Amino acid sequence: MLYLAAFIITLILSLAITPLIIKLAHKFNFVDRPGERKINTKIIATAGGTAIYLAFMIPLRFFLPANQTITGIMLGGSFMLLLGLLDDKFEISAPIKFMGQIIGALILIYYGVKINFITNPFGGFIYLGVYAVPFTVFWIVSIINTINLIDGLDGLAAGVSIIAVLTLFAVALQENQVVAPMLAVLLAGSCLGFLKYNFNPARVFMGDTGSMFIGYIIAAVSITGALKSAAAVTIFVPMLALAVPILDTTFAIIRRIFNDRPIGEADHGHIHHRLLAIGMNQRQAVISVYVISAFLGTIAFVINGIKFDHALIIFVSVILVVIYGAKKLGIFSVELPQEGCSLEDTN
Repeated sequence: MLYLAAFIITLILSLAITPLIIKLAHKFNFVDRPGERKINTKIIATAGGTAIYLAFMIPLRFFLPANQTITGIMLGGSFMLLLGLLDDKFEISAPIKFMGQIIGALILIYYGVKINFITNPFGGFIYLGVYAVPFTVFWIVSIINTINLIDGLDGLAAGVSIIAVLTLFAVALQENQVVAPMLAVLLAGSCLGFLKYNFNPARVFMGDTGSMFIGYIIAAVSITGALKSAAAVTIFVPMLALAVPILDTTFAIIRRIFNDRPIGEADHGHIHHRLLAIGMNQRQAVISVYVISAFLGTIAFVINGIKFDHALIIFVSVILVVIYGAKKLGIFSVELPQEGCSLEDTN
């Protein structure tokens, strides 16, 4: 009941705060204007992730006692919010943003939120020792950027994030954990309330303010939850829960290298662009990704608790099916869609 109460409170807060953030965004010129690389055809409020941040942070201390972990999440999350606001307002350079993400990760690590070991499937643990910090930084920064990169259609990042954290919530309950499931439901509720205004046709975009904050909290949930479990199969849980954004990011890197393009250069080869290219409208494309994410999340929940060798077979099989489907969509194709040709006309 406590988790349900937390979810409802954050949902209500998010529903109430988001319209105010929309007004403030327009007032202070936090807006996304139409352009060659943009899907929106009119000026839309951005930095909507501020509403998600507030709906998450306000009740956090009421549902979880103040301790080192919670302090780190609050300070680090606030830092990520500020970094996102700066980027949404001034479009800071990629290197500066990347350094900011590393600093955010180091804040969590300073307060004890880090990956200290990986369960050895053959027995015991593999302690990371001096590699714990760089491994944790890599994990946090990677999750931040996977959520950031999938934020390409109305409601896509928010919906996928809800499905991911609810998967991590269910697995954390299986493991009888306390902190991770509460963080998960707080984030799910705040994202769901925001989604009402962000789903197509969107009245507000979360911006980097939202995508980086959400990615940061999801990383924290996975580290305090699934990745702290002694069960070997739990290494697959966050990877499946976040499989869509993780694989989409991986495919983008492979595609750009193969196409002799800079890794950081945006293109229209992401999964949501490809779904639009085959004739889906925005809502159909987004819902399709939701369904895929929910399926993968269900698989993650199911394999948590079974033998490692069985879980490995299921994990590899599922990933191969996803890769095959991505290939059929043309995600690996060197011939990327011509700029704008895969985007639906939202007029």
